[in-house]
Amino acid sequence: MTRYPRDMRGYGPNAPDAQWPGGAKVAVQFVLNYEEGGENCLLHGDQASEAFLSDIPGAAQWQGQRHWNMESIYEYGARAGFWRLHRLFTGRDIPVTIYGVAQALARNPEQVAAMKSAGWEIASHGLKWVEHKDMPEDEERAAIAEAIRLHTEVVGEAPRGWYTGRCSANTVRLVAETGQFAYVSDTYDDDLPYWLELGDQNQLIIPYTLEANDMRFATAPGWITGEDFFQYLKDSFDTLYAEGAAGAPRMMSIGLHCRLIGRPGKIAGLIRFLDYIAGFDGVWTPTRLDVADHWTATHPHQRIERPSEMSRDRFVEVYGGIFEHSPWIAERAHGLELGKAHDCAAGVHNALCRMFRTASYDERHGVLTAHPDLAGKLAAAGRLTAESTSEQASAGLDMLTDEEREAFTALNDAYVAKHGFPFIIAVRDHDKASIMANFKRRIDNATEVEFDEACKQVERIAEFRLMDLLP
Repeated sequence: MTRYPRDMRGYGPNAPDAQWPGGAKVAVQFVLNYEEGGENCLLHGDQASEAFLSDIPGAAQWQGQRHWNMESIYEYGARAGFWRLHRLFTGRDIPVTIYGVAQALARNPEQVAAMKSAGWEIASHGLKWVEHKDMPEDEERAAIAEAIRLHTEVVGEAPRGWYTGRCSANTVRLVAETGQFAYVSDTYDDDLPYWLELGDQNQLIIPYTLEANDMRFATAPGWITGEDFFQYLKDSFDTLYAEGAAGAPRMMSIGLHCRLIGRPGKIAGLIRFLDYIAGFDGVWTPTRLDVADHWTATHPHQRIERPSEMSRDRFVEVYGGIFEHSPWIAERAHGLELGKAHDCAAGVHNALCRMFRTASYDERHGVLTAHPDLAGKLAAAGRLTAESTSEQASAGLDMLTDEEREAFTALNDAYVAKHGFPFIIAVRDHDKASIMANFKRRIDNATEVEFDEACKQVERIAEFRLMDLLP
């Protein structure tokens, strides 16, 4: 048995209604990453200088050396960029979420005071602005704990949100296991918050963005002018606003950095975007903590029994009857590489159908012959499975006149005599009249044609049965 850990399904085709406050059509959320003073630097005990997200083309780490130009660019973010952004957002009364690197916050007390005075949320951005990918698990766990401790000491309260950015495969799990975060944002996989089950912990995830993000001023392909940034934000907003107006409200995250968007030519694009969205009704500009509190209250998590996590015996118990009297199909399907994408009707259906389609001719023929005649003797004697009883009743086959029953019996007998298996049709797709019409049309087909059609109908019946059990 193998299980695939990634989640390719998410909400599937039916995402929940966000129900944003005031009936907002879109939630536009601004994040300001505060990393200045927490980046790689020999002064911070690191082995090399920083090389990430600056205006230095092709920057590389300098091993064992300070990089004066790199340091000065980060210093611009703290000295000038932050205050330009602070004036912009406070002047428009738009709250911001700070992703604060703990060591950077500790080295910038005046900026922290300004964040607090503005009422901004200060979430944790880790202990240092460094890569976590090579950290042993115990080392990363200790770094997370120290980030929380130092953040609490510097800010005066513990962070309720977390975003590492340069994370490892273990980061989200290690952060969630602390049990103290209202949300974690180290994902980029959705336009809405969602719940992630990590052991006994139900962790709210609020996905972040690397595309509606000023970091692309420092990466390729990227932005060249503030107008480039504005146009991308505008297009994103217009799409999401239209979706919200059509009844599917979403969230738009916008990532900012003091040393990047804080430059005069770049911030002009952000100013244009703020001017643009100010002309729309139904726009909510929350902090990420506001989003987390709303989602937790409006969409609390409910655990379900997941097919991909079932034991073999339990899987067969639940799904062994989906294909009529053929539990061997579920037994084989349980051994496939199942994952979260299979925790829905379409997922289990696909797994079961794969085993049915790859079975031998005799095995598939056995599945067909396991099906009862329509309105036949088993139905009259009350000996159908519960699923077959319900399905035949849905098309009125339990309420036949004597004449109709005689007609079905005659067709059943003739069909089985010719093809060697019962006439099979997904009755939920039909009414009594169309079932009879299909019966009369199909009975004269070649047996190989009917065999293929009957197999398709068996799969369709299985689909309906699973839709009764799963999302």
